[in-house]
Amino acid sequence: MKKERIALAVGILCISIFPILVKLNLTPGVISAFYRMAVAAACILPYVLFTKQFKIRSKKTFFYAVLCGVVFGLDVSVWNIAIQESTATQATLLTNLSPVWVGIGAFFFLKDKPTKNFWIGTVIAIFGMMMLVGFKTFIQLDFNLAFCFAVLSGILYAVYMLLSKNVLDKINVLTFMTISVVSSAVSLGILSYSINEPFTGFSSAGWLVLVVQGVVCQLLAWLLISYATKHMRATRVSVSLLGQAILASFLAWLFLEETVSIQMVIGGLVLLFGIRITFYQKDVFAKRSVSNSKLSRL
Repeated sequence: MKKERIALAVGILCISIFPILVKLNLTPGVISAFYRMAVAAACILPYVLFTKQFKIRSKKTFFYAVLCGVVFGLDVSVWNIAIQESTATQATLLTNLSPVWVGIGAFFFLKDKPTKNFWIGTVIAIFGMMMLVGFKTFIQLDFNLAFCFAVLSGILYAVYMLLSKNVLDKINVLTFMTISVVSSAVSLGILSYSINEPFTGFSSAGWLVLVVQGVVCQLLAWLLISYATKHMRATRVSVSLLGQAILASFLAWLFLEETVSIQMVIGGLVLLFGIRITFYQKDVFAKRSVSNSKLSRL
């Protein structure tokens, strides 16, 4: 278990540095997402083909894997824009609402319905989001582009999780990652070209950041997390991934000198606590119910 925990910890660290790199604003948001996927694809595609680990069982599975890649690519691109237009802290915390959207999607589309804990955690998480952004913003409905894109990123990631859940049961991880990053790169390349984002002309630092995003934040991070998921309980991995929001916020404060107010800290912690409850398997009111029943007998 020690190796799996180390892999998970390193994977979370690799993801956590991504918002910091994007916030440097060395490249536009969508083109940054394109190169993240393109670099990862250039690394993994030759490997899976050379080792003959690329295996597709059906056209339907291939189609859904491609769809996963397109959705994930859009998720990263809107997250990039949210980071660049606001702060790495706010964008990362709001994006981490994705487990809430996954649960809501599961309620409507999957047989495995969310538990009572999920709805309790959802209410707490949304309250934390309101505290993080500011109650005044919600009262006046004054939502800016960055806020909308950060929430949209979480929703897109939730769609990706719901789609990939069935796909990963039918193909191996390397095959899925290969199809996903290649389809992401192609779709983001088309999108970047259509909105006239530059593919070249970046500084040396900009190119370095793009390579680090692709190799470290995409390829290495998700290989390590997939390895940990395979050998650990999925719920434990999911809860551990919430730590990347806190770590990203700390790195943003340390290296980008982002201002983090007490209200934002409390709101972020409440948000993460609410999401933590959604993963809790036992009924949070179970002990209280038992105690009350005992008292009623006295």
